[in-house]
Amino acid sequence: MKRTGRWQDWAILILGAWLFLSPFILGYAPLAAAAWNAYLVGAVVVILAATSLWVPSFAMDEEWANLMLGLWLVAAPFVLGFYSADSLAAWNQIVVGVLIAGDAGWAVASRSSAKQTQA
Repeated sequence: MKRTGRWQDWAILILGAWLFLSPFILGYAPLAAAAWNAYLVGAVVVILAATSLWVPSFAMDEEWANLMLGLWLVAAPFVLGFYSADSLAAWNQIVVGVLIAGDAGWAVASRSSAKQTQA
């Protein structure tokens, strides 16, 4: 059964697509570590969000995975060493990571409080 999804699912899908395209749009595609991180994490975020939109039972797993991916994006510029090489790439990934983690955390909290209300 197809579902339209919650706004959080659509927001994460858009953020994942932006992340995947950002090396081209912002011009940091030649910076290997930053670009590959954006491609890989962006693709995974898009796949998870799209799956969550079409398979309602997958939503909670997707939200926890996106929370972890968002936190990784915040740490990645420092762990992968591209913070000093390209601050635009670094700040893009940090900001997108905060937005993804925040959105996913909000969705997890909303689902948890809804389950507690039903109990």
